[in-house]
Amino acid sequence: MSADPAAVKKCCANLYQTEAARLLLGDSFHPGGLALTERLGALLELNRSSHVLDVAAGTGASAIHLAGHYRCRVTGVDLSAENVDRANTAAQSSGLADRVHFQVADAESLPFPDASFDALLCECAFCTFPAKTVAASEFARVLRPGGKLGISDLTRAPQLPEELQTLMAWVACIADAQPLDQYHSLLQSAGFTLAVTEPHDSALDDMVRQIRTRLLAFEIARALKKISAPNFDLAAAKQMTLAAQDAVRQGRLGYVIITATISGTSYEHS
Repeated sequence: MSADPAAVKKCCANLYQTEAARLLLGDSFHPGGLALTERLGALLELNRSSHVLDVAAGTGASAIHLAGHYRCRVTGVDLSAENVDRANTAAQSSGLADRVHFQVADAESLPFPDASFDALLCECAFCTFPAKTVAASEFARVLRPGGKLGISDLTRAPQLPEELQTLMAWVACIADAQPLDQYHSLLQSAGFTLAVTEPHDSALDDMVRQIRTRLLAFEIARALKKISAPNFDLAAAKQMTLAAQDAVRQGRLGYVIITATISGTSYEHS
């Protein structure tokens, strides 16, 4: 399908702030959870002196975890104002508000000066950005020379089942996921030098299985009127997750960590 970029952004922002998303995905909206976030932090060599940008930070779980574990400073951005409010409240509650701050921003137009950050991470969100080339260029622009980028995201085979090409699949980070070599090409074109590529397909398989289990609990809760989600298409979600599970096990969907370093010279606008 050909999805309207504005519609994709709006649906992503709206869906991930809902009670339904929190029930189905838990606190961490990406495969591997905080363990994989911590792995990214290690690959990015985060420490007390690091200033990190978390793009599409959601409700802040990853940023707060990194700040607590590595003692780094983290700025998180998300398109959803509600997510940003929740994230700042969570940072305050965790006692890390002096190290972590969240604000509303678009990944394709980051509101920061050039060379503002030592490291940048983007978890299970890059594939949902309509203008990936623009987003990659923005990542390069806001990183200092020698700064490190860490992305975790879905990879896909060229052809996917129809169930994995719907708007819901776009929002779920599936329909516009890219083959691994395309991610590499996008980052290299933006001026990055590739460093580490790690497959984590098992984390994706685990997450899809968990979501399928939670969908049953969601169906029961909605039937008992313990949760209100009138616009959530449960039948389509079941069909999509079943197709996703099959695709993972057939090697047509995967999950990967990619790290890269920006050029040691000052970034120049193209």
